[in-house]
Amino acid sequence: MENNVLIATALNGHVRIHLFNSKQMVETARITHDLWPTSCAALGRTLSVTALMGQMQKGENEEVCVTINGGGPIGTILCIAQGDGTVRGFCGDPHIYETYPDTGKLAVGNAVGKNGYLKVTRNLKLKQNYTSQTELVSGEIGNDFAYYFSVSEQVPTVVSVGVLVDTDDSVKSAGAMIIELMPDHEEEDIEYLEGLKLEPISSVLDRDPDIRHYLYELFPEARILEEKQITYHCGCSKERFLQKLRALPIKDLEELAEEKELEIRCEFCEKVYHIGQKEIQGLLGHVEDQG
Repeated sequence: MENNVLIATALNGHVRIHLFNSKQMVETARITHDLWPTSCAALGRTLSVTALMGQMQKGENEEVCVTINGGGPIGTILCIAQGDGTVRGFCGDPHIYETYPDTGKLAVGNAVGKNGYLKVTRNLKLKQNYTSQTELVSGEIGNDFAYYFSVSEQVPTVVSVGVLVDTDDSVKSAGAMIIELMPDHEEEDIEYLEGLKLEPISSVLDRDPDIRHYLYELFPEARILEEKQITYHCGCSKERFLQKLRALPIKDLEELAEEKELEIRCEFCEKVYHIGQKEIQGLLGHVEDQG
């Protein structure tokens, strides 16, 4: 069930549930970025919820970009999810390992901070993107997304997200759940959700990774609409970086053309590309011809 997303309805269609076992995806991110436990939990939580938001898009080519910066030592967390089920992300400092002294749990809130924002940009492949932003309430990610949905989307939403890191620093379990109240919901539906005793989802999936079991435990009459696969995938290429260089002002390209070689590292997958002086000069000539 790892990397599986279930989309379901319950309570007579008055709620929609997105449920994700994200263990494999978060482990791929951990290996890719050499994440230490607290950085892994922070980025993994953000990736997991962003991936679900990508599945809420109508088209496969549509994109959701989530940026979080709370002023903490981890810096900026940036995650991008496509409607086709691919997701990628990075954080400013991948090497944070801090726990709360009283509980021993990973101190995600301290690493992220809460003097900042959560920003969501939706690229619907239209002329103008849709961007909304809310203040962080805790830096623990789950509460911050719930606040975002209630304020910016004006949709009463339950968000549960977690990453459990093993003693060898690998991802032991990870998952996310978003429960949305539909516009035609009734008061008893709100009461039902308020009565749910939600365990940390990472603990639930560590005990039983089959997300169907958890879905029916919470909503015995739930009806599964879709099941999808999520993949951590960057999709970068040398040509894409060359295209970005073409968009630079001529003055900047002239300065770059003086270098013997450029080394560009992709922030999402850590792959390194080398661009030679002749290639840069070729780009400069092409831009000058177009001008």
